[in-house]
Amino acid sequence: MTALKKRSASVHANGSYKAAPVVTSTTPFQFSPEKIREMVAELEVPFESSLIEWRVMTVVGNRGQIMPYADQRAYTDRLNELFTPAGWTRKYSVHTSANFQRSKDKKMVAKVFVTCDLTIHGIGSHSATGEEWTDDDNAGTSAEAQAFKRACSCFGLGRYLYYFGGLWVDLDERQRPRELPQLFGWATPQGWRQGMRPPKREEAHLRSGPENEAAGAVLSHDAPQDKQEIVQQIEAMAEPLGRGLYRGLLKAIARVWAPSQIKDKAVLQKVLTSMQSGERGLRRLQVALDRTGPNILQPILNSMKLKSLDQVDNLETLREIVLTLEEKADQPTVESA
Repeated sequence: MTALKKRSASVHANGSYKAAPVVTSTTPFQFSPEKIREMVAELEVPFESSLIEWRVMTVVGNRGQIMPYADQRAYTDRLNELFTPAGWTRKYSVHTSANFQRSKDKKMVAKVFVTCDLTIHGIGSHSATGEEWTDDDNAGTSAEAQAFKRACSCFGLGRYLYYFGGLWVDLDERQRPRELPQLFGWATPQGWRQGMRPPKREEAHLRSGPENEAAGAVLSHDAPQDKQEIVQQIEAMAEPLGRGLYRGLLKAIARVWAPSQIKDKAVLQKVLTSMQSGERGLRRLQVALDRTGPNILQPILNSMKLKSLDQVDNLETLREIVLTLEEKADQPTVESA
């Protein structure tokens, strides 16, 4: 972990590590509000389709749930293109946690937490945190990339990727997708500039039903093929959802405690779709927290008579929390860099 802690020095736009003065909260210039809106609009434009890669998140048998992402080089290239390498900077700080039990294998492992402070000169600064288990050989690199991309999303760069839902696809013997999805128009630069946009927040991600359009990609044979496969996919949702939401959805939709007790395939599919909506909602919640900071969440929970997120057991409550957080995150908070 010594090597990781040494990486808390300033990091310049070209990605090289170097001991440098900490960027202060003032710069010799400030863009006009109109210019800031123009630049943020350019940051929000999706990446070229050729830069999008797909990561397998969950594997059940020969099927996998995949999510799109872009390498952090795509993010730095966009920043360099719009502001030049001298027009922005980032600074990392690294911390580690005490060992605690990892749920999937009950192993005692520490985590590395990396905070990225991203400054675009003349516009403002945002910070975000990434994390990874320390028994991963690339823990520091992974956490840094996560923190950097989350900080970028606060300016709108790459934020459209959070509107995607997980897609289930067939995997080959190396657990790679046999076929990659085709992006919808709103997820491409051309479509975005023509005015296409993802579904509205109020209608996307947190609603259940097979009509959900939030995935942002099309792939044939995306639906599970048999009941047992759907049961396995539902069981795989237990960890990402947490006990409260997982149990709550099972009870509310199917009135059972385990997906194996559901006999009707249509009900199984409804449960799975709702859980996938919940998972997307939790991702949105994390993005909003990265922008607002963790202290804003507890007062919201208190107002709903909840002690923690573990007590959230339905999509409506989750939706209300997410929308409230996003509303607070969208309030003007950008300070001069």
